[in-house]
Order: sequence, then C-alpha cells, then structure tokens
Amino acid sequence: MHRIVYALALIPVAAFAAGGDDFAPPKPTETTETCAEGLVWDLATRSCMAPEDSTNDDNARLRDVRELAYAGFYQAALDVLDTLDDPNQSLALTYYGFAHRKAGRVDLGMTYYDAALTADPDNHLARSYLGQGHVTSGEMALAQVQLTEIRMRGGRDTWAEAALQQAILTGKGSSY
Repeated sequence: MHRIVYALALIPVAAFAAGGDDFAPPKPTETTETCAEGLVWDLATRSCMAPEDSTNDDNARLRDVRELAYAGFYQAALDVLDTLDDPNQSLALTYYGFAHRKAGRVDLGMTYYDAALTADPDNHLARSYLGQGHVTSGEMALAQVQLTEIRMRGGRDTWAEAALQQAILTGKGSSY
C-alpha cells in the first residue's frame, strides 16, 4: 500500500511544473530560443534586448523569469527580476528566492521565500520552495510544517503540494 501512495504522489509532479497558477512547464519562446544569454525578447519591438531596455510589462517579465529559471539561467532570471516595476510582489519574491537557492545561495533564497510569505501567506509556491529548501538542508520537520500549511491554506492537489510531498518522500527537491 505504501508503494501505491508513493507512486501516486509522484504522478502530479511529473505532469506539472511550478510557476504562479500555470502548472505546465513554460513553453520556450524567443527569450531562450533566439536571444543570447542575458537578453529577453521584447514583445513590442520583436527583438532581443537587455532586460532593462525592454518595454515588456511586469507580467511578461515574470513569464521571462519563469522561462529562464526553468532553463537553468538563474542569473539571467535575477537580472530580469531586477527590472520589475514592483519587485516586492509575492510572486517576484518567490522567484528571487528560487533563483538564489538554485544558484547555491540557499540562505538568501530562504530569506526571499520568507518575504514572499509575509507579502502573501497563502503563496503555495513560496511555501513549497521553502519546504524544499528545508528538505535540502535536512530539516524535514520544517518541510512538513510547510506541507501542512499548503494544505490548510487551500493548496491540496496543486503542484506545490505534490512537489513538496515528493521532496519529503525522496529527500530531494524539484529542479524547477
């Protein structure tokens, strides 16, 4: 029976990728397919440019951040985050945390997750990533606290819950 529960816990994680309310992996766009590393696709000019020169709005920039982070370009994702009009919104803080944690700056990443949760205590994605950071650090009880919080705050059957549950079961966080 335990093996069945474990197998069922893994299915949603294989099917879903993190990022806001979108549970599918980001589709590659010109940002990762055409532009040189460090540049983003500007929607208005239909050309590659430095993030600080882009005319894209925050929503488009956050999509670029998600795509870049998913592709493993953590510094490029951070560079785009630095150009947001509102870098203190909960999702932006979550992405700052993710990029820093995955780039090896775990403590800084955890600080950003805490800030994201201060801005929005119901941010399931930040809770999942915070919990995965705890798993990586061997702090399983703290990871379990975040899993419980996700469930209590309406996050059952989400990618955030499934990813953290898998991390707790396997001892490894997700790569996205």
